[in-house]
Amino acid sequence: MSFPPSPRARSGPRRRSLLAVAPAALLVAGCSAGPGDSGAGGGSRPSAADRARARAARDSVELVARYDAVVAAHPKLAERLRPLRAEVVRHAEAFGGTADSSPSPSASASASGTPGSGKAGPSASPAAVPAKPKDALAELAAAEREIADRRVKALLDAPGELARLLASVAAAGAAHVYLLTEA
Repeated sequence: MSFPPSPRARSGPRRRSLLAVAPAALLVAGCSAGPGDSGAGGGSRPSAADRARARAARDSVELVARYDAVVAAHPKLAERLRPLRAEVVRHAEAFGGTADSSPSPSASASASGTPGSGKAGPSASPAAVPAKPKDALAELAAAEREIADRRVKALLDAPGELARLLASVAAAGAAHVYLLTEA
């Protein structure tokens, strides 16, 4: 006799897969053998590590803007999203970016104002927050997943310390995806 399938079908990563990702990412990061200062040759062009760090900072700052837009559109989600947003702010700061540590209602409202206002960056479109809270959370989880995947790919070419930071933040992003998709 077989058991019927669970009435609550889960989507997204399982806890075990999240626990497996973090050590694997750290192992890869610890084994990367890249040059310590690949662009110190005196050129005016930033090194690959500096470009990767700047990209990661930009991604985190844009993600903070997405969190702010979702909170502005769905204030009832503010309590649930506050700790995740605070972590993303810390990630931006760790990469050398600057993100507002506390969401300002006026900035969030102006960012989610009119779709063609040009207030938001090209990849972060806070004006397009879905009307349903569940859809907004799913979109936020998709953004977290995309950025975490990008960071995992970037850590393969990053020097040791930056690779470890990318791996750690990518693992945190995967955990955020899990928390955003669990209802």
